[in-house]
Amino acid sequence: MNSLDKLVQITKNFNRELEEASREKRIDIIAQNGNDGYHYNLDGELDNPKKSVSKDRKGMPVYSGVLAYFPDALKEVSKCSLAGNNQHHPEKPLHWDKSKSFDNEDALVRHLIDHSKNPLDDDGVLHLTKVAWRALASLQIYLEKNK
Repeated sequence: MNSLDKLVQITKNFNRELEEASREKRIDIIAQNGNDGYHYNLDGELDNPKKSVSKDRKGMPVYSGVLAYFPDALKEVSKCSLAGNNQHHPEKPLHWDKSKSFDNEDALVRHLIDHSKNPLDDDGVLHLTKVAWRALASLQIYLEKNK
């Protein structure tokens, strides 16, 4: 299986997970509004559940709106994740240990500045790759805190 096939499979699995999460959210909304036989969308408005799922999913074009735009950049970010895991937890499977760093925005700017002096960091990873990783980390943490 080549890299593109793996990416497509990961995307399909991710979309399936999104669909299931949306379905659970709709069920919670229906339960909160009383099970009166009507269906409500994620905004609590009366809606057709099949239409709502489709609308929610189409509003998140993960493959066509992100992965297809930046395949090479995202592969580099994945290498950065692996390098960081190997540095901090060489004996453990790939995972993000959020307790290791709380300064994503500062680190992002430091890597951006260092990029202008030398594109490669000491570990051989591009500073711009680390900028992207830190930006994604910062966004993910923000979104998790503000759900």
